[in-house]
Amino acid sequence: MEKYENMLNQLQNGEIKSIEIQKEEFYDFREILVKHPLFKHFRGEAKQSGRIIYTYSEIPRS
Repeated sequence: MEKYENMLNQLQNGEIKSIEIQKEEFYDFREILVKHPLFKHFRGEAKQSGRIIYTYSEIPRS
């Protein structure tokens, strides 16, 4: 799970532009994501084959 925390921190810090999560990883990743203090700043976009691309926004979603 530390892997996902590191990925979220890199995304938040601008070190990476996006995170691609496969459907097999979704529930493990989401467990870490919803506990993140800036949860509402992350945006997931579903793609074909169950992939989800997460990006970070300075403006939180409502």
